[in-house]
Amino acid sequence: MIPVGYMYKVVSGKPDWLKADQIEDIYSVSSCVSEDFCDWVNYWKHNGYWFFDSPLLIHEIANENSIDLDNLTLFYYEMYEKQWDYDDNWIDFSSEEYFSTNVVVPASKVSLGFDIVTYTNNTSAECSPLSCNHMAEEIETNEHCLLETFKSAVDLIEQQKFSQCEPGPYRIVEVFRCE
Repeated sequence: MIPVGYMYKVVSGKPDWLKADQIEDIYSVSSCVSEDFCDWVNYWKHNGYWFFDSPLLIHEIANENSIDLDNLTLFYYEMYEKQWDYDDNWIDFSSEEYFSTNVVVPASKVSLGFDIVTYTNNTSAECSPLSCNHMAEEIETNEHCLLETFKSAVDLIEQQKFSQCEPGPYRIVEVFRCE
């Protein structure tokens, strides 16, 4: 797993349309349900994985633009170094070379589970099929709509469980809460 960065998010409770009783809230990497702290792309402070190298960079954007982070949740992400491509193979990918990437790993972090995320443009996270495509109604997830193990994420992808969801490539992202 490679460190890819941080994001503050507005964590949404389980939406009524998602019929999965075990879910309490959505910690997905995508911003389809639990939104990012703002429309951050145009500030051009993100790294080559389209996250932030440190919470400090997010705080700078928030301070300069009067964005309140008080009721948001800070997440840290690590990503499997391969993605599942259109030809049903695991292939390497890397950060976008036009952006500096120097992720500061948090001193203390708690793993919350694994998300599967689409990256059709190979830039920022797009959809999380577990929530966006209702797959948590068919696949066992934890209370945050995340998979418990890396192995289960790999197995589900290789078994084509997401073939009728948003198009890939798919990346596996471990979601952490910073302590």
